[in-house]
Amino acid sequence: MKVAQFSDLHYSPGNLAESDRCFSFAVGHAIGGGAQIGVVTGDSTDHRLEAHSPALNALANQVHRLAEAMPVVMLQGTFSHEPPGTLDNFGLMGSTHPVFIADKVQQVALVGGRFVASSGPVFSPDEVNDLLEARPDIVFTCLPTVNRGQLAAHVGALAAGTQLGDVLAAYLTAAGRVNMVFREAGIATAGLSHGTVNGCEAEHGVVMAGLDHEFSLGALFDAQCSAFLLGHIHKAQQWERAGRLIAYPGSIGRFHYGEEGDKGYRLWDVRPEEADSVLVPTPSRKTVDVTFAGPPDMAQLESIAAESGDTFVRVRWQIDEEHRQTVDREAIEALFAGAAGLKLEGRILPVIRSRAQGISLETTVAGKVARWCGLTDVEPASILDRLQLLDTGDAEAIAAGILARIGSSLDPVTTLAVAEVEAIPAPPSLHAPAPTPEPVAQVKADSLSWLTDDLFAA
Repeated sequence: MKVAQFSDLHYSPGNLAESDRCFSFAVGHAIGGGAQIGVVTGDSTDHRLEAHSPALNALANQVHRLAEAMPVVMLQGTFSHEPPGTLDNFGLMGSTHPVFIADKVQQVALVGGRFVASSGPVFSPDEVNDLLEARPDIVFTCLPTVNRGQLAAHVGALAAGTQLGDVLAAYLTAAGRVNMVFREAGIATAGLSHGTVNGCEAEHGVVMAGLDHEFSLGALFDAQCSAFLLGHIHKAQQWERAGRLIAYPGSIGRFHYGEEGDKGYRLWDVRPEEADSVLVPTPSRKTVDVTFAGPPDMAQLESIAAESGDTFVRVRWQIDEEHRQTVDREAIEALFAGAAGLKLEGRILPVIRSRAQGISLETTVAGKVARWCGLTDVEPASILDRLQLLDTGDAEAIAAGILARIGSSLDPVTTLAVAEVEAIPAPPSLHAPAPTPEPVAQVKADSLSWLTDDLFAA
């Protein structure tokens, strides 16, 4: 049997152009390639869609088009993407051939162009005997997304998080005994599921390892299917054992930046004892990720922009809060005006202020300053002298002394930094009239510019 597998279509208003372009191409290619049955292994939609949604209409048109050429199986995907009941209406879209909705754990056989489903999770001995006489074209073992809430109600919340794999492995072993009967009779068998294989790679190259994933490779091979068609993971990958094959086609299109590998659908050749599969790439969009540890390098961006005609570009950078205004977002947008899409993501590093340890134990301001100096390796003597001067001195007298030294120096900034506190006029007596300050030398306007300049300007 030639089986065309499509997965993770994610139709939605935001994904409509990408989903429909890629799925439409895949449906046409599968029909032209002589596929005998079409399978969608979950997540046909990205979220709940209104009945009048253009995305839902576009998906329905493609499913109807596929059903005009071959029988179709649609598997229930992740509940957050495909709320239960979403696929029911697609079961009514079969025209020349039927559309079977696999929304529960069961086996189903394609017999003479129609689907025959098991009454329980697997075919009973009587059902197996009837099918052996009818000689089905292929038998599917369907394992859609498992409702963890129902599992938790039976085994407890804690066990549901770690024992799901054991529960599914037990089912796959039971299904394997039935599948071996069909394989020995020369009937092709295939598994369909939507979930995570422990150790597989996500679309961004992250290895999915943990105790809460649905499957191990051993459990999937125990189902004794020649082929096991998986959905949910967006990166195409496969595993082989003695001619039997387990594989993800990945998502039909590229829906996120940074996704690795080609996007496409799988064209399977399933036989009783073994299977072959090839990934057919779809015309998914091209994406480019540019990340800077500091502010964006405009020269590098200009070089990238010259070759980004039909590309979706994402530029990331990080910069401290005080210099965030130095990034010219409008200039970057102008560079990529010819790109298919642009996303700018600037990460602002906030200024972090921490309280000096033990400072609250000091009862005086001088004590707190001395504590801060000790924690920051700053010489406290000069700071405490200036603190005392500010506390007891006259503001006009202090300012007059500073301005007098600025006017008599060629380098006012350096002079101010090394000025001796003792040189500043002493504070006046509380009972005596304040002395008249000495005339201050005329200072050129440009020598005081550092007082008003923006010290943080680029």
